[in-house]
Amino acid sequence: MNALVATNRNFKLAARLLGLDSKLEKSLLIPFREIKVECTIPKDDGTLASFVGFRVQHDNARGPMKGGIRYHPEVEHDEVNALAQLMTWKTAVANIPYGGAKGGIGCDPRDLSISELERLTRVFTQKIHDLIGIHADVPAPDMGTGPQTMAWMLDEYSKFHGYSPAVVTGKPIDLGGSLGRDAATGRGVLFATEALLNEHGKAISGQKFVIQGFGNVGSWAARLIHEKGGKIVAVSDITGAIKNSKGIDIPRLLNHVKENKGVKGFEGADSLVPESILVEDCDILIPAALGGIINRENANEIKAKFIIEAANHPTDPEADEILSKKGVIILPDIYANSGGVTVSYFEWVQNIQGFLWDEEKVNNELKTYMTKAFKDVKKMCQVHNCDLRMGAFTLGVNRVARATVMRGWEA
Repeated sequence: MNALVATNRNFKLAARLLGLDSKLEKSLLIPFREIKVECTIPKDDGTLASFVGFRVQHDNARGPMKGGIRYHPEVEHDEVNALAQLMTWKTAVANIPYGGAKGGIGCDPRDLSISELERLTRVFTQKIHDLIGIHADVPAPDMGTGPQTMAWMLDEYSKFHGYSPAVVTGKPIDLGGSLGRDAATGRGVLFATEALLNEHGKAISGQKFVIQGFGNVGSWAARLIHEKGGKIVAVSDITGAIKNSKGIDIPRLLNHVKENKGVKGFEGADSLVPESILVEDCDILIPAALGGIINRENANEIKAKFIIEAANHPTDPEADEILSKKGVIILPDIYANSGGVTVSYFEWVQNIQGFLWDEEKVNNELKTYMTKAFKDVKKMCQVHNCDLRMGAFTLGVNRVARATVMRGWEA
């Protein structure tokens, strides 16, 4: 199922549980603004290349809009729209004063040189600089982008508006980035998993984990879970998949990945068909890559008791129903992977204050926010007699709806 269709479906189910007025429901769904721009750059060989850039600004009832910029060949309107909407509910679930946005450029960053990526980022920023801003819309890195991309965006934006470090988050530390930001989404996944397991009288230690995706989020989650005594029995990334039923030595794997640009060929584990990683025997499955990978074709085969959605929209609604009937507990993406945007908020606060926090403060504050958000989600589950996904959606949608009504914006 298309990500936008699935997101709209979850929103409508939450709106129905909350008993929202149909006019208010409709206005919450319509994006505040959609931007589509052509970005033409000279390539290193002197030829011109054109790319299409998007920015969907979904909602700003609770504060400035917030969301990543991704560089990926499959960036298209519906996907960006769905992810922008998810950011609205995610920031509300985390209870940070933002709305949702998302953007991207349809390109393969692996096919572009560093100087070409810089030119592309600067042209994109020139096209949208009047529509983003410290108190309007604050971009961040996403798939295919990183701190350097944010540094170029900050510099280009500052040419028009003066030095403004708070206009983007996920920046290099030397340009006002936050300590702890690199690990934030993975650390948030750890705190979310701890909160869920605690509810069931369990701890990380001794649990068997499978992590699908070993990029920034998956690798940090693996490192932190390993440190807490969790046994990671299988891991995959774009190069392949590996498993070791006795537990993978994560520090050794991290060194291998650094040297070999992927998990493939790691000597401390056996190779595995990547497609089968989701159905490996484990207690906890963490999808931390692309969306839509858990679907009706593989849901029945999944052996995990808990699924922690570190990726955006990894589980299709059809799979949701199958897994629910099997008694599998799913911790939804709009809560489970909100650590990144929460620490982005801390970065924004530090930039506005002009005061840098130490890493311990960042991590402690993140744990406080993640723990409180889980309790808030559980409260909504009890009120509406629903699962964790609907608990999170009703929490997020209700907070945005209340802000919308209080500001007098309802239709």
